[in-house]
Amino acid sequence: MVTLSRIKHVRAFTVRGGGADYHDQGEGHWIDDHIATPMAKYPEYRQSRQSFGINVLGTLVVEIEAEDGTIGFAVTTGGEPACYIVEKHLARFLEGRSPTDYEKIWDQMFFSTQYYGRKGLVVNAISGVDLALWDLLGKLRDEPVYQLLGGAVRDELQFYATGARPDVAKELGFIGGKLPLHHGPAEGEEGMHKNIALLADMRAKCGDDFWLMYDCWMALDVNYATKLATRAWNECGLKWIEEAISPDDYWGYAELKRNVPKGMLVTTGEHEATRWGFRMLLEMDCCDIIQPDVGWCGGVTELLKISALADAAGKLVVPHGSSVYSYHFVVTRHNSPFAEFLMMHPGPTEVVPMFAPQLLGEPVPQNGRMRTSALDKPGFGVELNRDIALHRPYTH
Repeated sequence: MVTLSRIKHVRAFTVRGGGADYHDQGEGHWIDDHIATPMAKYPEYRQSRQSFGINVLGTLVVEIEAEDGTIGFAVTTGGEPACYIVEKHLARFLEGRSPTDYEKIWDQMFFSTQYYGRKGLVVNAISGVDLALWDLLGKLRDEPVYQLLGGAVRDELQFYATGARPDVAKELGFIGGKLPLHHGPAEGEEGMHKNIALLADMRAKCGDDFWLMYDCWMALDVNYATKLATRAWNECGLKWIEEAISPDDYWGYAELKRNVPKGMLVTTGEHEATRWGFRMLLEMDCCDIIQPDVGWCGGVTELLKISALADAAGKLVVPHGSSVYSYHFVVTRHNSPFAEFLMMHPGPTEVVPMFAPQLLGEPVPQNGRMRTSALDKPGFGVELNRDIALHRPYTH
């Protein structure tokens, strides 16, 4: 039996601007242009999501160094508060251990923090540690993560694009385009008409055979979401309505799924966490597709459990964004037939790396597709950009 080098150090850094905290963008970016949110009922917070603090945390960077000097790393959101959790609480469950002990490590991280964690920031921190652990394991074994997860079930990934220009996404070869919803219930019938008008314009530009979806970012209530879904389906052939209501309102999702036109999909889950949260979505029949973010839901170790639950329930798993951390997972799962690509170009009119400038060597789709061989480097196949201003606020 080959004994792998044990874990020597765990370090946590934060960095500002773009990257894993993809909402932390400059002015004029489509991702912060009057997008419907739960805060849009307050006019002063309606135009910009940054106005109510969507970008306050920044990126969390976790590094795990083995005794032989090999370093695994990962990026997610969480910033300085997550750095504190990683350094002061979670590091004890890794240092001195074998990186192959990821099941035990995850269990100890989750249950030791359960009294103040369970979801949100704490699980973001756990996710970052878990992803860095898988990166280290792949590097120590000289294998890509997707090989550690059982190998690829297809030769290439295909993508839909999230951004303000589905018409450009079609030209770039993507299989669909997901728009941000601009107007929520507080903007009344006028806002509803604007939402439908934008969708109708994109349908005219994209043609009938291109997927169009609406990302509602938790902004709606069941009544508004039902009206929007019905009109968008009947008038524009909307493929799915995503994250229409609060992630805690499982009952509302179950009602919405019953309400929408037959054939339209209800999707959600990017702000859900752990197998227990997704079990609620699945058992209560809240949606057709679950969309866990591997950097927020508990990492790869937990995503495998979530995916197994969905597979048994006959539901698809299409992870939210998260670049290479999703790709290595999606290519190994039969119930993850395509992936999301977040268009981080401000326009967005070009395909650019999703987590720039933090990741080096990040692959991007060509003509809406990516060969599995693009992932054939050890770990997640990317390196940390050492030229960015990393800040380590805490040590242990």
